[in-house]
Amino acid sequence: MKTTFEEIIDINRFGENDPVDLNELAKLAEIEQVSKSDEKILFLGVDLQNDFLEGGALGVPDSFKDLERTLRFLYEHFNKISHIAVSLDTHFIQQIFHAAWWIDEDGNHPEPMTIISVEDVESGKWQPVKHKEDSLAYVKALEENGQKQLCIWPYHCIEGTTGVMLESQFAKFIHFHSFVHGNPIKKVVKGKGFSEMYGIVQPEVGREKDESLLSYLREFDKIIVAGQAESHCVYESVKQIVDHYREDNEFLKQIYVLTDGMSCIPGFEEVSEQGWSELRKTGIQLVDSTDLKL
Repeated sequence: MKTTFEEIIDINRFGENDPVDLNELAKLAEIEQVSKSDEKILFLGVDLQNDFLEGGALGVPDSFKDLERTLRFLYEHFNKISHIAVSLDTHFIQQIFHAAWWIDEDGNHPEPMTIISVEDVESGKWQPVKHKEDSLAYVKALEENGQKQLCIWPYHCIEGTTGVMLESQFAKFIHFHSFVHGNPIKKVVKGKGFSEMYGIVQPEVGREKDESLLSYLREFDKIIVAGQAESHCVYESVKQIVDHYREDNEFLKQIYVLTDGMSCIPGFEEVSEQGWSELRKTGIQLVDSTDLKL
């Protein structure tokens, strides 16, 4: 490439409000040419948004280093990676996993990271402000179907705030890539429904799948995945893809997860390690970005 990494990315400005000037990026992209390949390779960036990076509302420790390694990998394989897709976690204040939804007997809202169980709801320890029957049914379904408990997250990725935006340096890079390759960025918005939705394919409660997204993913010869957080949205996204294509072993072998391009939400390391260990058995490849050559 004629354009240097530093001409596109300023690693010292991760997490800052550094507006993306698309007109300048378009001019910069004019000097680049890519050789077309018969192989279609997708980079899937999961929730690389301000609120999930250091300093954000739900910032993941070491996420800036993860992002730098991811961007250097993308730069090194710029010609090989033909398409980019990103997910955008997008929420409202009044959702079941936010504090505004719940109160205790004194009218207090729960603190972030509070776990609410079926027993808590049935006993009245935590009461939904509205939709009482639906809320109890949801917590029950979460425990029965997903073997999870409801976690109250800090308000994050609220639609219309800077927290929901893609991190600016990452946004610059992927739009530069789009200009050069001539392929649109696929942007997958998730999380606006009643249920939590960690993965990109379907919510935690409810069986509706994004069939069009699954079909889109199957078009590629290789898929490279990185993002935040390793323990939640990256893991669930990969797991949902694997669950849908579990019988398609050749496809699963071409899914590469960059282990140095993601980190866990603190406190979820052990369960995350167990989950990835099981997924590895399906054929997906967990690799360091410096070891993967396309």
